[in-house]
Formats: sequence, structure tokens, C-alpha cells
Amino acid sequence: MKFLVSQMAALVQRGQQKANTRLMVRFLLILLGFFAAFTVLFHFLMAYEGQDHSWITGLYWTLTVMSTLGFGDITFTSDLGRLFSIFVMLSGVVFMLIVLPFTFIQFFYAPWLEEQNKARAPRKVPDSLFGHVILTFCDAITLNLVDKLNQYGIRYVILVPDLQQALNLHETGLNVVLGELDDPETYLRLRVREAAMVVVMNEDVASTNIIFTIREVADKTPIITNADQEDSVDILNLAGSTHTYEFTTMLGQVLARRVMGVSMKANVIGNFDELLIAEAPAMRTPLQGRTLAESRLRELTGVNVVGIWEQGRFHLPDPMTMIGASTVLVLAGSENQFDIYDSIMGPSGKDREHSGPVVVLGGGRVGMSVARTLAERGVDYRIVEKRMLKNTEDARIIQGSAADLDILVLAGINETPSIIITTHDDDLNIFLTIYCRRLRPDVQIISRASLDRNINTLHRAGANLVMSFSSLFATTVLNLLNPEKLLMLSEGLNIFRSKPSETIVGKALREQKIRQTTGCSIIAIKRGEEMLLNPDPGTIVSKDDELILIGTAQAEKNFMEHYLAPS
Repeated sequence: MKFLVSQMAALVQRGQQKANTRLMVRFLLILLGFFAAFTVLFHFLMAYEGQDHSWITGLYWTLTVMSTLGFGDITFTSDLGRLFSIFVMLSGVVFMLIVLPFTFIQFFYAPWLEEQNKARAPRKVPDSLFGHVILTFCDAITLNLVDKLNQYGIRYVILVPDLQQALNLHETGLNVVLGELDDPETYLRLRVREAAMVVVMNEDVASTNIIFTIREVADKTPIITNADQEDSVDILNLAGSTHTYEFTTMLGQVLARRVMGVSMKANVIGNFDELLIAEAPAMRTPLQGRTLAESRLRELTGVNVVGIWEQGRFHLPDPMTMIGASTVLVLAGSENQFDIYDSIMGPSGKDREHSGPVVVLGGGRVGMSVARTLAERGVDYRIVEKRMLKNTEDARIIQGSAADLDILVLAGINETPSIIITTHDDDLNIFLTIYCRRLRPDVQIISRASLDRNINTLHRAGANLVMSFSSLFATTVLNLLNPEKLLMLSEGLNIFRSKPSETIVGKALREQKIRQTTGCSIIAIKRGEEMLLNPDPGTIVSKDDELILIGTAQAEKNFMEHYLAPS
């Protein structure tokens, strides 16, 4: 009871509840007026019938009738008295059984319950928290990033303005703080000045307000922002964004760079100092149908095959690994080595059989970004879009359904070397992938995935490469958080640095069992100012060396557990 009284007392002190209290008091005064009036009329009517009762009895009768208890110990005998009893009873039903409970719930119980819920949702982070990432939005993209942050031990907090959403997320175990997005005090409670980064993925207008609000209290904390529209980039930068990206445009560029256009050149997807990492599809190249040993890539170019993608799965190859039509090679080397690779790697006779335009299914922002990137590379393309686009005079844009065979034939599906599927609907992308793979078993199919859980499904449907929006976003954020330690390349493929442990120092690389034990591969050794790219198996590791390795996230974890040098 003491707790309840204290809670009610605190509740009526709030500004909004003061107005509610005044309304409740007015209603109670009206109800007391009914009690008094009915008690007085009770005495008059009882006197009319020749009965004499005390005032307490009159009030007792009024309360029992209005509350519909109706004990029946005191009754009227005349029709007038009984009509009065009916009126009092109906008044009690309306005011005491309907209006009073709802008034109490609305003005007292519901606000009190809301305050209790607010108390359950965290309103601030611990005072000891620092180096954390603040997220101002929550969707499937956020949850994917949270998984990656947890994987690398990076602390985070999600800012949610809605109470119920905050409670739901908090109950699932996520680190959530309830607060308004445009309140500077909110970000002080989040310790924004001690944060490693703030990630803003809201709508452009809301993002501008959020960034400007953060800059009121923290002028040095890095802010990463997504711009939905190209025109918003400058405004977001003026508001104080440190890094502003158009992730849909970036996704289109990534998809286009992985297409097999007019050449089979390696596509550089990342670099670690002077070490370049590239991807090269093997379909319809001189490499197709050979083993790595037979390809002699390292002997001819100096480029080392550090991994292969097969239907969305990354593998560490061995000399007898067969290069098939669906194989995508992950290559490591210097700029000069890749120049040699590009000079000797030309389209095969199989490629010349299909030299038509690249077919892009979907003319949204990602699809148009793909088209612009292809045009910059000098690759011809055709866009298939069901909606009416502004630039309808462009002969490269074909209006119609991508599920219509006549439309696909008009777009050049029988001659195209590659099909890029860019719609934001994963179900539709899976449908189109199955359809296109049935029409062209030999074509390269590149698809976009909105949700990571659909990546494997798209590969099983027939896609050679799948790029996820959420993974692209998470990769960008993590690369900014750890620019000197980690480089995420694509779906789960990482390059990372590590000092050698005592079990590695003084031994040649061929004597190590790193690949067999962890699934990682050493692709370079930094020795002072010198970078040993694709080191010879006989290279002996010294304690001052820095190893640069490639592997999946799980392989990296295995390496840290087995070979991490003591700090």
C-alpha cells in the first residue's frame, strides 16, 4: 500500500496528470451531488408514503440502489417511489458501473501502467560504457549489424523512441535505450561523446535532424549516415555527418563490378595496404575446366588464389581444386601482378558465343545504379522494368514484366553473358532466378538479397553471386570501426592482421598447420616497411612480423583461439 500510494502521489505531480486529476475531481463532485440529491428525494417520497427513516438510512439506500446491490430491506410501496427507484438504479448503472471505472482506468490506471513500463525500459547506458556504437534505427539491417558487432566484441546500443518497441526488443536481449531521437539529453544519456560511432539509417529528413541534434553535444564523434536520395548527401554533410553513403547506389555498383562484361579482368574488391584482393569469375574463361595446378596462375602472374566461392560458400583451395563454371576465384596480389593477370586473361571462344548486352531486371535505384556503372565500363545493357520510368525514350529501357518470355527475349536473354536481378523483393528475385536459370543454364546470374537469410536460397535457385544490402552495410561500418585491423570483403569473408604467437615464430610457413587447424590462409607478411605478398612456403616467421590472413568469420575466430599472440 505504501508503494501504491507513493506511485500515485508521484503520478499526480506530473503535468499531464494534473489536468486528468482535475477532471476526475469534477466527476466525483458530480457523483456526490447525485448521492445528496437522491438521498433528499428519498426522504420526501418516504414521508409521502408515511415512512420515516434517518439520513444515514437514506444514503445507505441510495448507494445500494445505484450500485445495483439492491438488498431489498428498504423499499417503496407506491408507483411514484418505484419509478424513482428505477431512475436511481439506471443512474447508478451509467455513472458508477460504466463512467466511473473507465474514468479511473483512463486517468489513473493506464498512465500508472505506462509509467511502470517506462521504468522497465532503460533510459540511459552505464557510466562506465565507452567505445560503443549507437544505432538510431531498428530493422532487419540493424539486427544483422548487431550480430556482426557481437561477433567482434563491439558494444552497441539501439535508440528507440517507441515504448512498446523498446520493451519488445529489451525482452529479446538486445541493448536498447528508450529516448527521443531529437533530444540532446537523450544522446548525453547514451554517452555519445565516449561512443566510437553513431550509425544513422533513418529517412533523410529525420536523419538530418538527428545528426544536427547530436552535433549540439558531441562535435567529434564519427557519424555514419545513409542517404536515400542523391540530393540529400550535401544536406546531411552540412548537418554534421562524417561519412555519408548511398548504400543502394553502392549495392548497384558492387553488382555491376561483378558482371562478366567485355573482359575477364579481375575485379578489385578491397586492399590491405599495397595488397590487393580481387574476385574473378571463372565461367567461360581459359581457367574453366582446369585444376589450380594446371592453371599455373601463380607461376605466370604472381597472383595467388587464396579462396574460391562455390554457390555462396567460401573454400580454401588446394592444387587439385577444380575450377568450374560456377567458381569465383578470390585472388591476392600487387597492382603489377594483377596487370599481368589482366593482360593474359581474355574472353574464351565460349564467351564470344554470348556477346549481347547485360540484362538488368528491375529499374529501381539499385537497377539504375547498375546501369550507370555498366555504362561507365563501356558495357552495353538492357533494363527490364514493369513500371513506367521517366526516361522512356531510352532504347535500353524495356517496359514490361520480367516474367514475360517475350520481354526477356526482346531484352536479349538469349545472347547476354550475364543477368543482374535487382528488385527489393526477395521472393520475386528467387522466382526470377529460377526462371532465368531454366532459360539459360550457362548464363551468369547475379542477384540482390534484401535479407541475409535468403542468400542461400538464391544460390540454390541458381544464382552465381548474391550480394546482400545488409551485409554491404555491415561491412562498411565494421571496416570504418577497425580500419587497421579488419577488412570485410563480402559475405562473411574477412582479411585481418595478427601478431605471430610463440608457436609460429621461427618456423617456416609449410611447417605450420594454420589452414588445416583454423581454415585461415596467410596471404602476406608485413616485415618492417616491407610487405611480402603471397609469401613462399619456405618463409620463416619472426616475432616482429605481422601476419595478414584471409578466412571466414568462424575461421578468424578459430585462429584467435589457437594462435593469438599473448598481449
